[in-house]
Amino acid sequence: MTEATARTGFYPGTFDPVTSGHLDIIARAARLVDRLVIGVAKDTNKQPLLSLEERIACIRADIRDIHAAHPIAIEVVGFEGLLVNAARAHGAHAIFRGLRAVADFDYENQMSAMNMHLAPDIETIFLMARQGNQYISSRVVKEIARLDGDIADFVSPSTRQHVLARLKDR
Repeated sequence: MTEATARTGFYPGTFDPVTSGHLDIIARAARLVDRLVIGVAKDTNKQPLLSLEERIACIRADIRDIHAAHPIAIEVVGFEGLLVNAARAHGAHAIFRGLRAVADFDYENQMSAMNMHLAPDIETIFLMARQGNQYISSRVVKEIARLDGDIADFVSPSTRQHVLARLKDR
């Protein structure tokens, strides 16, 4: 199968940091496509704790087991600008989004409608967070870490080290 004929999905996010919830969505999305591109948003509006390069490195390290279980092409790339433009640039036919709660749905539904208007050829696929991941968010994980709480249940050991090192630098 060539890249042009592969069913390609694009999973965007800031991933600051990548959490077990993100990794679950990545694993589930990988079962649905031939090629998965994980798009790490530069997103200067959120003022991320980790640099773009650190976030990409964390994801690449964390997806090794997923890639072994689902031997498809999985790429991790940085992007900026419109999501649909990034998805299209990577040949994606679908955008994956994870939903944790009703509040996520309201926002994601609005974004999906706008993306459909801008790129009617790209579908948005919502994957519901598993019950054990519904309360996990990058924002909350960072706050727990800032307050000297243990984030080991929410991120991988290598991502935990990146987060703690960055907080120590601040």
